[in-house]
Amino acid sequence: MAGTTPTADDRATFWQRLDGINAGMLGCAPDWRLVPMSHYADPDQGALWFITAEGVHIEKALRDGPQQAVHAVGDGSGKLYARIEGQLSLSNDAAKLDELWNTVAASWFEDGKRDDDIRLLKLTLTEAEVWATDSGLAFLYQVAKARLTGAEPDMGDHFQVRFT
Repeated sequence: MAGTTPTADDRATFWQRLDGINAGMLGCAPDWRLVPMSHYADPDQGALWFITAEGVHIEKALRDGPQQAVHAVGDGSGKLYARIEGQLSLSNDAAKLDELWNTVAASWFEDGKRDDDIRLLKLTLTEAEVWATDSGLAFLYQVAKARLTGAEPDMGDHFQVRFT
């Protein structure tokens, strides 16, 4: 990765592969406690959105304003691993909530999308460190090949994407 410049293809690869991942581990300052959260990708805004509830520790941390945050994701098939960083903030965007609302979100709130406890979070991305591979099987092949030949395995693409 040293000396490489991220390309438009890197950014496209990031968004394309992220589209197949539904959740990751989200944490923010000041305590950086990571918790599982479903995200909704918004490439046009360079953001990830989250639906959560009033009173959870992340929502409490944002009451005084945006915080630095990290969202770590991994694809079970091994095609993408990423550490995504940005500014996490509370949002009152009712139109965005309507756009994102789905059966999974509804299962957490008994009064539906108008539940007073719903809090919408927006992670405005600043950068992501990305590991993109062909598949989990390709990874295993590269490890086995390295064991037999002594060569370093090709672990796919490793790059950073900057959003600001």
